[in-house]
Amino acid sequence: MKIGIGFDIHRLVFGRDLILGGIKIPHNKGLLGHSDADCLCHALSDAILGALALPNIGQLFPDDDERYRNLASLKILARATQMAIEEGYHIVNVDTVLRAERPNLAPFLPEMQETLAEVIGLKPGEIGIKATTNEGLDAIGNGDAIACQAVCLLDKNK
Repeated sequence: MKIGIGFDIHRLVFGRDLILGGIKIPHNKGLLGHSDADCLCHALSDAILGALALPNIGQLFPDDDERYRNLASLKILARATQMAIEEGYHIVNVDTVLRAERPNLAPFLPEMQETLAEVIGLKPGEIGIKATTNEGLDAIGNGDAIACQAVCLLDKNK
C-alpha cells in the first residue's frame, strides 16, 4: 500500500468560472490558472502522483505549455488515475478538505463526490470531501483564494 498527499491553492478573480470537483459552482469569481484551476482535482491528482513517487502536475502539465491552456482538471485527474493503474495500483479511497470563505460549498459536495467517483473509479462513499472556512484569516479568509488538501491510498492490484 502507498499513501500520497497533495495541496493546491488558487487566487479568485473576476471573469472566470468557479470549477471545483469538476462542477461549475455559481459565484461571482473563479480560480485563476492555466487550466480551469480546479484546486480539488489538482490536489487529488498530486496525492495520487505523490503516492507513486512521480512528478507533480506542475511538471507533467506545465503552465507554459499551450496544450494545457483551459484544460479541464478532470482530465488531469483521469491521467493521474491511469498512471496509477499502469503502475499496477488501484485507488482504495481518497479524502479531501476544501478551504474557502465563500461561496458556501456544502450544497455542492455530493455532486463533487459523484463526479470524482466516476473519473477515478470509486464509489461516492469512498471519496471524502469536506469544506471549511479559514475563519477570516489570510488570503482564503479574505475571500481571495480557495485551497484544497488531499490524501489518497493506493494498493497493488491483485
